[in-house]
Amino acid sequence: MKSDILVIGGGASGLMAAYAAARTITDKGMDAQVCILEKMPRPGRKIMITGKGRCNFTNVKDWNAFSQHVQAGSAFVKSSFYNLNPQKLTEWFEDQGMRTVVERGDRAFPASHRSSEVVDTLVNACLSLGVKILTGTEVKAVSARETGGFELQAEGPDGPEKWLCQKLILATGGLSYKGTGSTGDGYPWAQALGHTIRPLFPSLTALVPRGYKTDEILSSDGPKHIDRSTPLSETGQLLQGIQLKNVGVTLQIQGNTVEEEFGDLDFTDGGIEGPIGFQLSRKAVKSLINGSKVQLVLDLKPGVALTEITERVKSLWKEVDSDPRSRRMHEKGKCKVMLEKLMPRELVPAFLSCHPQTLTLERRGRTDTKVWVNLPTIAKALKSWTFEIAGYVGYERCVVTAGGVATDEVSPKTMESKKCPGLYLCGELLDVDSDTGGYNLQTAFCTGFLAGQSAGK
Repeated sequence: MKSDILVIGGGASGLMAAYAAARTITDKGMDAQVCILEKMPRPGRKIMITGKGRCNFTNVKDWNAFSQHVQAGSAFVKSSFYNLNPQKLTEWFEDQGMRTVVERGDRAFPASHRSSEVVDTLVNACLSLGVKILTGTEVKAVSARETGGFELQAEGPDGPEKWLCQKLILATGGLSYKGTGSTGDGYPWAQALGHTIRPLFPSLTALVPRGYKTDEILSSDGPKHIDRSTPLSETGQLLQGIQLKNVGVTLQIQGNTVEEEFGDLDFTDGGIEGPIGFQLSRKAVKSLINGSKVQLVLDLKPGVALTEITERVKSLWKEVDSDPRSRRMHEKGKCKVMLEKLMPRELVPAFLSCHPQTLTLERRGRTDTKVWVNLPTIAKALKSWTFEIAGYVGYERCVVTAGGVATDEVSPKTMESKKCPGLYLCGELLDVDSDTGGYNLQTAFCTGFLAGQSAGK
């Protein structure tokens, strides 16, 4: 079986690469076939779950602001970004009939807020230009032919297949969400074709505080990897499901502050997630793998100084203590009432569980005891609730894979391999990863578009 241009992988970068290749061929008046080989039953499986099913397909910031959110490979991405920047990408979707909307944080979504519309738009755009999309076709081996071009061994719906092509685009994705087809197939193929693979690790993933999971944590698969299915401890159960708005979080490595973020944070069945949890996870995971001590310090009152919050706590305590409704309450009960005025009610049990020093039991005799509420300790905990990070959720639920094909072995102006002529690489397969918020998908789309465009010339 033959095709002039073969694309392995029908995800975001692969679909866009196939479209761009076919568009370029058509515009030049050439007669050539573009084909996508996708092992899953349908293309775009990972797109379907992006943005909780709403698909935040890009972020419309300009390059100066956008590049600050590219954690690795920003210089490499620059050419492809300008070739298909977020405004051009948004206009492309609009021209294809998909209405779009830009929301808080410059995040662009389909107006329907249905990720399936993004997939359908990409697929229909490819089909309209004659691209063949073969699903249920799993590539098993890739090799360069001595006479030029490539030979692929695949398993199709009807059995083994051999494919020949002049140009090959690897758009196989990384290792995250293996259920969508991202199983890292492209890494050994790229390596066999002469490329270096930078160390791989999960990024944009849940960070697991010590004590958040049960003792089954000891059976973790690999260094610091804690499977998401590991049962929650009592503390984890108290925190799970709580969403915090407008808080500050500091990432400390070996006791040194390396990053500070402000925004929203979620506690889930995996651990600490949400926008700023993900933002900090890349450096945290890399440090954990290297054996460093990692801590997240949560500031529930980032806009208020410690001295001010201390006075606020003292004032609230006097208010609660003197309230007639508190007359028959124990000190712990009064403390809970006060804390509910300082944080979301559902967070109070976890706060008290994690900070037992807020209440002190003083024994005055065999039967006489007194409970003291430590107000300065509460104020300090509000500003610096420290979580020691024991590990992280791995590829089973991380958003992206960090690491990949070394970008200095790929031309940033064409996405063509410097090691193997006729080979193009794009998307998550490359050693390029960005923050959540539309940055990763924009990178996939623009690198895929440039790879297809270049292959089609």
